Amino acid sequence: MKRVFLIVLDSCGIGNAPDAEKFGDSGANTLKSCFETGKLDVPNMQKLGLFNIDGVDFGEKCPSPIGAYGRMTERSMGKDTTIGHWEIAGIISEKPLPTYPNGFPQEIIEKFTEATGRKVLCNKPYSGTEVIKDYGREHMETGALIVYTSADSVFQIAAHESVVPPEKLYEYCEAARKILTGKHGVGRVIARPFEGEHPFKRTSRRHDFSIEPPCDTMLDALKNAGKDVIAVGKINDIFAGKGITEFVRTSGNDDGMEKTLAYANRDFNGLCFVNLVDFDMTYGHRRDVNGYTEALVRFDEQLGKLLALLGDDDALLITADHGCDPNYGGTDHTRETVPILVYGKGVPPVNLGTTDTYADCGSEVLKMLGVADNTHGKPLLPV
Repeated sequence: MKRVFLIVLDSCGIGNAPDAEKFGDSGANTLKSCFETGKLDVPNMQKLGLFNIDGVDFGEKCPSPIGAYGRMTERSMGKDTTIGHWEIAGIISEKPLPTYPNGFPQEIIEKFTEATGRKVLCNKPYSGTEVIKDYGREHMETGALIVYTSADSVFQIAAHESVVPPEKLYEYCEAARKILTGKHGVGRVIARPFEGEHPFKRTSRRHDFSIEPPCDTMLDALKNAGKDVIAVGKINDIFAGKGITEFVRTSGNDDGMEKTLAYANRDFNGLCFVNLVDFDMTYGHRRDVNGYTEALVRFDEQLGKLLALLGDDDALLITADHGCDPNYGGTDHTRETVPILVYGKGVPPVNLGTTDTYADCGSEVLKMLGVADNTHGKPLLPV
C-alpha cells in the first residue's frame, strides 16, 4: 500500500467490554443507543460490515460485506482519548494516567497561580458547559481562570475570549503543562475558550496540550522509515507532535472530513491519521443521542465520497478510541469495545473477530506500509 487512511470516530464504542463493570459502565453501548433512535442510516459503514461485527445484535447485516470487520478490546487501564489513541498506535498503558475527583492539590494550584499571575475558580470535576454557566460571570468580573477536570486525566482552563485572548490562554496552558509532570503528569491540558454573554458559548478554538508518549509509536516508526505521517484534527495534540510530519487542525467533523478528502486528492506516501472529535465533545459528553446519530449519518455520507477517491494502492481503517454512550448516566466516557473496519484492494471481506488490544490496528497499518512493527500488537488481517 502507498496510502493508508486511519479514521477515529472519537467515542463510537459498540459495547461489551469484558471489564466494563470495573469502570462502572456495565451495559453501555454508544452505537446501539444511536441505532435505537430509529434514525441511524449509515449504508456505507453497513456495507463495510459494521452490523456484521460479533456482538452487534442490532442493525441489518450486509450479506456480502466489501471490507473486513471486527471489534477491538482495550487492554490499557483507562478509557480516555490519550490512552485510547496511544494504544491504537502501539502503547499499552498498564497504569492509568492521574485523575483528580477532588480537584487538584493546592501545591499545583499555587504553582499555576504564580506562573500566570491569575487566581483560580472552581478546581473540581465539572461539565464543560455547566462550569461556564456557573463561574463565567465571576471570571469576567475578577479575571480569575476557571480550572476544572473530569473523570479523564485532564486539566482544563476556561476563559472568555474578551478577558483572556486565545493565544494568551494557550500560554497559560503551556505553563500548566510544564507544572503537570511526574506523578501529576495528566494526559492533557486543555484550553477551553468561550464567548458571548450569559448564557456563554464555547468556541471552536479549543486546543489540547498532551503529555508526550512514553515511548515510540507506529507514528515514529513510519516517520523514521521516511513515510508521511499526516495528522488531521486532534491527532497532533494527542501525540504532542511526536512522529508527525504534517498536521492540520479542524473546527469539527465536517471540516475534518473535508480536509481528509483534500488529502485523498493529493499524492502522499504513508499515513493520514484522522480524529473526528464532535462525536465525543459535542454529542457524547452532552448526552445528545439525536445529535450523535445525525453526526454518524453525516459522516457516512462523506465516507461515500472518500471511498470513491481510494485507488488500488490505498487502504482505509475506521475505528474508535473508547465509548461515550449518550444514553448512559453521567457525562463521562464509557468503557466499551470499538469497531474496526478495513477496506482496500486485496483486503479480504472477513470477520476479524475480537482482538485483545487496540494495538493490532497500528500493527496492521505498519504491515500495509511495509514498515517494521514496533508495537505491542499483531496485524489484523490474515497474511
